[in-house]
Amino acid sequence: MPTGLEFKYFPKDCNMRKGCFPVLCALIFSFGVATCLAQETSVQVERKVVRQTMPRYPEIARRMNLSGTVKVVAVVAPDGKVKSVQPMGGSPVLIQAAQDAVLQWKFATASAESKQIIELHFNPEP
Repeated sequence: MPTGLEFKYFPKDCNMRKGCFPVLCALIFSFGVATCLAQETSVQVERKVVRQTMPRYPEIARRMNLSGTVKVVAVVAPDGKVKSVQPMGGSPVLIQAAQDAVLQWKFATASAESKQIIELHFNPEP
């Protein structure tokens, strides 16, 4: 029963072991290499922090006597403004405070957008 679907790039009598399989492997491999090269172009460039806002220690974390480190990735525009902040790790109680603080940071200008990995350490005040 015909399904209505055909592969336009391979003949119907194509023997996968003899002719098409190496071509298919080469296509998959080249796609993987192209993907890796595309990922390498977004290299992290260290940019100097011009203005840094300290995070507010959440009240619930203070009551819990919670301390810890939050790691985030900040996407910084060429003008130095932080466009977005994504958490990479840390206590869920502390992540929002870290994101709010880093969104207010200002970095030195650069020719292109960059990503900055930032670690913020939270300790309850005595």
